[in-house]
Amino acid sequence: MHGVSLRGREQVSRVGLLLTLSLAGILLTSAVILVGVWTRLVDAGLGCPDWPGCYGRLVVPDAERAMAHSPDAPLETFKAWVEMIHRYVASALGLLVIALLVAGFRLRKYQGYPWGVSVALLIVILLQGAFGAFTVTLKLWPQVVTMHLLGGLAVLLLFLWLHLRLRRFAAGDMSERPRRRLTPLWSLAMLLLLLQLALGGWVSSNYAGIACQGFPTCNGQWWPEMDWSEGFHLTQTVGPNYLHGQLHADARVAIQQGHRIGALLLGLVLLTLTVRYWGEARLRPWLGGLVGIYAVQLGLGVANVLLWLPLWLALLHTAGAVALVLCLTMAVWYWRQGAGEEHKTRQDKEWVHV
Repeated sequence: MHGVSLRGREQVSRVGLLLTLSLAGILLTSAVILVGVWTRLVDAGLGCPDWPGCYGRLVVPDAERAMAHSPDAPLETFKAWVEMIHRYVASALGLLVIALLVAGFRLRKYQGYPWGVSVALLIVILLQGAFGAFTVTLKLWPQVVTMHLLGGLAVLLLFLWLHLRLRRFAAGDMSERPRRRLTPLWSLAMLLLLLQLALGGWVSSNYAGIACQGFPTCNGQWWPEMDWSEGFHLTQTVGPNYLHGQLHADARVAIQQGHRIGALLLGLVLLTLTVRYWGEARLRPWLGGLVGIYAVQLGLGVANVLLWLPLWLALLHTAGAVALVLCLTMAVWYWRQGAGEEHKTRQDKEWVHV
């Protein structure tokens, strides 16, 4: 059935529903990421000692029932509710992904329909559920916590990519026009953003956010004592419980400094990317957005250090990371579409010449 055109009110209505669901997915995923960070910042990641319920129940029980279920993990009601709110919102996101698959099933064989993106989204959301369980059962092991954050950002990116593909599908653009390949500069920008996001997750999961006092120096020094091997020992097993972190001070300083160096490199590449492609009108809003968001992120990062990581400021810093992912994805999308416009322009010129 490849090549079948989209016809009928039912199909048009279905695509409209899919566009709405994918947009809702972008917003809900952003909320899930921020609620997850809030859960971590208030030390509620182990508010419920089991998974998927809380002390064996789907809602937070009273202290007596909690004690009977897990006598070694006394109930802290506020933290338990924070953790369960995170799970409820994440579960709603999973249901939304299933709804997208069901609604798009009949359209999967139409040329240009992004069925593969929808399936990839389901696979990633299932992996996210597994990482959510491991976060609890492995007692906030930093490797799992960091992967859980990156998984959430991957879900966000897939929702946005799905929405953009659905918009193109709804517009009837089912042609096989060429798409521009990513240049090394685009690839470098994407790689450095991924590494910086991972470093941010590593800083958070190892509680290294205020390992350095002061900025631009760290603890009064430009290059303080650091333990890089321990700070980035990815197979570390220093448990059994990672709440508040287990690494010594020099290892945490190394993590914080690594995050600062990564931010500097990312900023230089984003600035280079913006200067290089500023001449393309369709890219200009997104490139300008990237530089602007990065500047705000830099300010928020410095403020977090100087103000000792207040909750609201840490949440804003995470929101900035989400905005960077969305903005760079949009810039990549419009870059790749540029080849199609060039191809169409060449065809028009050839037709006029004939």
